[in-house]
Amino acid sequence: MSTVAPTSSGGAGSAAGGATTDDWEAHWSSYADSAAANPAQAYRRRLIFDALALGTAPRPARVLELGSGQGDFSRDLVTAYPDVSLCGLDLAATGVEIARRKVPGAAFFQQDFTRPLAVPDSYRGWATHAVCSEVLEHLDDPAAMLANVRALMAPGCRLVITVPAGPMSAFDRHIGHRGHFTPERLATTLRASGLEVADLRGAGFPFFNLYRLAVVARGEKLIQDAAADNGRGLPLSARATIKMFSWLFRANRSQGTRGWQLVAVAVEPPARTP
Repeated sequence: MSTVAPTSSGGAGSAAGGATTDDWEAHWSSYADSAAANPAQAYRRRLIFDALALGTAPRPARVLELGSGQGDFSRDLVTAYPDVSLCGLDLAATGVEIARRKVPGAAFFQQDFTRPLAVPDSYRGWATHAVCSEVLEHLDDPAAMLANVRALMAPGCRLVITVPAGPMSAFDRHIGHRGHFTPERLATTLRASGLEVADLRGAGFPFFNLYRLAVVARGEKLIQDAAADNGRGLPLSARATIKMFSWLFRANRSQGTRGWQLVAVAVEPPARTP
């Protein structure tokens, strides 16, 4: 759910130190299978569903997914809430194409979030809910990105954001993470974009943190493992680790401040009266 960093055509710019921009068309080809197997994905999705609170939301409900990737979250959302309308935006044409096949009843558009919006005007002020999961860490100016997409949100829109905290791994850098967040940095980013912060917490203590430390310790070998999973399967040791953490994640704390999976709920301010 985090396909936003720019391709060689430009966009958010290069990472610090002159690194080349990120090619998400190639990343999806290389890492789609391993991303789907990542136990952090399922854990993060549960957190997002809880924070969206669609079960008790007034209808009609319209969800905007910023960074829809290959449509896995979109598919889960429309399965759980078939009466909810969905629009997904992603930089990669590959991701958009896959998502359209997975969720034919939703609308998906290719969009570089650092450039003017190119979606149909009918989506202006459309979203009652929005999701921006594992996206902001790929951007040099995440506040500008959020300010750019606010035009698609209705007044009072409930936006759920997830970003990583804690140390970066070699794999994080490989897929274009510019930097991880602290709760203070995330709150500052949201307010700088013009959004109101309703909730912000660090979920995942202790086992999500432990999982992240294992990812960091694996170093560049994880890049090779993830690429090998595309058609040939992860090594046995990696599959055993994934299964173990899938069980351990059930004991993670979803509240608190010490977890390295940051979850925030922001709100689009009410429309100003003349």
